Amino acid sequence: MVLARSRRSLRRPVAAALVSGALLATWTAAPLPATAQASSAVTASPPAVASALDPALLRTTLDGVHDAGMYGILSSVRDGAERWAGASGVADVRTGRPVTPGMQHRIGSVSKAFTSVALMQQVQRGRLDLDAPIGRYLPALVPGERGRTVTTRMLLNHTSGIGEYFIAAFPSFLEGSTASLDDNRFTTFRPEQLVRLGLAQPPTGAPGELWSYSNTNYVIAGLLLEKLTGTGAEDYITREVIDRAGLRHTYFPRTPFITGPHAKMYEAMYGLIDPPRDYSVYNMSWAYTAGAIVSTMDDLNAFYRALLGGRLVGAAQLAEMQRTVPVTDGQGNLLMHYGLGIYAQDLPCGRFWGHDGSVLGAGTVTLSSPDARRQSSIAINLMKYQSLDENGKVQPHAIDFAMGRHLLAALCGAPADALKGAPAVTLFPTANLTPALR
Repeated sequence: MVLARSRRSLRRPVAAALVSGALLATWTAAPLPATAQASSAVTASPPAVASALDPALLRTTLDGVHDAGMYGILSSVRDGAERWAGASGVADVRTGRPVTPGMQHRIGSVSKAFTSVALMQQVQRGRLDLDAPIGRYLPALVPGERGRTVTTRMLLNHTSGIGEYFIAAFPSFLEGSTASLDDNRFTTFRPEQLVRLGLAQPPTGAPGELWSYSNTNYVIAGLLLEKLTGTGAEDYITREVIDRAGLRHTYFPRTPFITGPHAKMYEAMYGLIDPPRDYSVYNMSWAYTAGAIVSTMDDLNAFYRALLGGRLVGAAQLAEMQRTVPVTDGQGNLLMHYGLGIYAQDLPCGRFWGHDGSVLGAGTVTLSSPDARRQSSIAINLMKYQSLDENGKVQPHAIDFAMGRHLLAALCGAPADALKGAPAVTLFPTANLTPALR
């Protein structure tokens, strides 16, 4: 990895990126080319994808991500009963151990869909009103005006205006240092502690005013789930979401270690960590119900089949999850439509539902057609390999365009010549969706 700027010159933009955004990221694709925009209109109908998978194209585009500089990438693609799985690159840069398709991976903010499903089950059972103030349920945790005005819906669709806790939990980033990451590798954060840190941050807007990504929302959601069910949020989600979906390799880690076969997960932090460092062993209590789950790509596809197929929540609750708010960048370009723990991404062949995640060294994207017939889940083991401009905005890397080509091949069955205009798929903090630190 070539790093053109000095460590000192990187400190301000990296701090800007992390302070103004969230470490657990949402997937953002660059605006589609003009020729593709007309065919990516919002529609509830299934996307018009090719009728069969193209293994040769999937292998070529997957290898293209590794060739562009990604250490290792895993991919699982489905079209009805047809399935393709592949991996390219290395799980360990020192030994050259290869990645394999079934490896377990930290899925970061994809966990939010699991938490949202658990709360929608409470809505279905009459225990929770989505539009009631959160103070009705958690008056001590979210007191005062916020408790009276922020609703569960606002938590789940990131319109609460509550700030992000990450920088307060890892304060060395304010000095352009990653020391906090290493100091807290085995630290156990209590969810109530994370909420207090988030509530102490400046509001990102009035409740319900605008979309602003914040992991604090989903930590509060986990504590709300505990209050409503009388059991630990991780235990409830395991029993009523993971087990009900029939997932065999998905779990909340109870220790800093991943229990099954996995790749090392390397973090570059936009050049502050050079060479990139392995963070696959880490106490994920700092992410809690916002992003701590470990899974496989096959399991993620199975989860979305269960969700979109009505096996986890009722039709009315799924419809609420699919009620979205627009997400735009600083120039007003529409990037996605965010619902309740899931989002809609419009591609040239139609609309897909899913989420993505970005934690230390690990990135994941999972997308499914509305009928869950066409699905793709990918995982990568090198994060924040991109460069930043002076304002902390992420500059797309060749890897990002290569991931865009693979996802279009997987989801749209696009012929090779159509992939030249594929959008960049960049997993990064949502700093470019909110004002950078000045």
